[in-house]
Amino acid sequence: MGVTEEVARFVTGLQYAQIPREVVGLAKRHMLDGLGVMLAGTVEEGTRLLQAHLVELGGPQEATVLGSRLRLPVPHAALLNGTSGHAMDYDDTQLSTSKESVYGLLTHPTVPVLAAALALGEKRRCSGQALLLACVAGVEVECRIADAIHPRHYQAGFHSTATMGGLGACAGAAVLLGLDSGRLRTALGIAASLSAGLRENFGTMTKPLHAGRAAQHGLVAADLAGRGFTASSEILEAPRGFFNAMAGGFDAAKLSGRLGRPFFLVEPGVSIKPYPSGSLSHPAQDVILDLVRTHDLRPEDVERIEVGTNSNVPNALIHNTPTTALQGKFSIPFCMAIAVLERRAGIAQFTDDKVRDPRTVALMQRVRLYVHPELERLGYEHVRAIVELTLRDGRTLRGQADVARGHPLKPMTEAELEEKFRECAALVLPEPRAGRVVEQLRHLETLPDLSPLLESLRPE
Repeated sequence: MGVTEEVARFVTGLQYAQIPREVVGLAKRHMLDGLGVMLAGTVEEGTRLLQAHLVELGGPQEATVLGSRLRLPVPHAALLNGTSGHAMDYDDTQLSTSKESVYGLLTHPTVPVLAAALALGEKRRCSGQALLLACVAGVEVECRIADAIHPRHYQAGFHSTATMGGLGACAGAAVLLGLDSGRLRTALGIAASLSAGLRENFGTMTKPLHAGRAAQHGLVAADLAGRGFTASSEILEAPRGFFNAMAGGFDAAKLSGRLGRPFFLVEPGVSIKPYPSGSLSHPAQDVILDLVRTHDLRPEDVERIEVGTNSNVPNALIHNTPTTALQGKFSIPFCMAIAVLERRAGIAQFTDDKVRDPRTVALMQRVRLYVHPELERLGYEHVRAIVELTLRDGRTLRGQADVARGHPLKPMTEAELEEKFRECAALVLPEPRAGRVVEQLRHLETLPDLSPLLESLRPE
């Protein structure tokens, strides 16, 4: 059996009753997080520009645009909600199963799958249980494929959320459409040919568009296959297929026989972001915030800041002198400077004004990111960081982190996760509605259809 067929059989054979309770609980956590970042992203300029474009295109009012009273055709709603969910770079991040992989290729798995499943599920009047099944299946497929592909894929410049997200969205949509394994193999063939996204666009509006396009393309691929559209039935493993064309190969042992054994949400897990920025900055942000708060440091106390990492971090955090908030999300100098200046790293800190503030600019010039030989030798499965602060009184403070808060080894509590959701939702929803969403997610499997949840996700 080829891996494309194995993926298709897993998805079409999975039943809700087969999903362990632990996996259902984890899926709800990540779906709540996904809904929160979709709501927050609606205030971003890129999302607003895309919304204006899609409104002009018109079409039937089939699916909800989260955080608004607007409804769009299903593919357009998936595109807009998916883009919104990645607009702040605040969505969850896949982990790696080996030292060679680049942190699980930094795939953001939930948003593309959830955006596609929500839009399609609303039109088809699916139950909360069906939505859970679709999201669990889609995230599992997306993560296992990303884990198996050769690391060259990411290192050469592909954005894995864009390339693998569409395959996950396709699998989730196939569940809701009731495709059989043969039709799903075809759908994956279509989705794989639509896969695209380049990391050179990190720090621009196009990066979040990658997640939206993945949601849209995966959904469209499943729909076309269901209508009889044709494509290769072995797209993943074929000589001219996805793995070989995109990366020069894959590790079959990380995919074959691994789907749901255990579910990726359990082992190695998916990390929930504590900060709205590139996840490679997060361990260093944890360290500097701890140092600043513990030692009651002020900006005038700091002479310089040095951040040691491995060689894949500078390859992703590419903006040393950012001038916009989008660039600041991929800038160690900004992340370090704003932590010292404001002792926080939330939504309010990642703004254009904060990046351009003369105090921030001056402090960024005293930050250096470098490759630490010891961390380089340890491999790439964790985003390790060593932060050293040299103070003007002659003292040196140092801290190290192998993982950040939100990682399965350092998980957020339920209260912390809800606090993050409410922080995101507050940008567009009144508090009672945000609280209602939290409660509805706790009992999602009992909803006969998604309309109560979607109504809570709209402003009054």
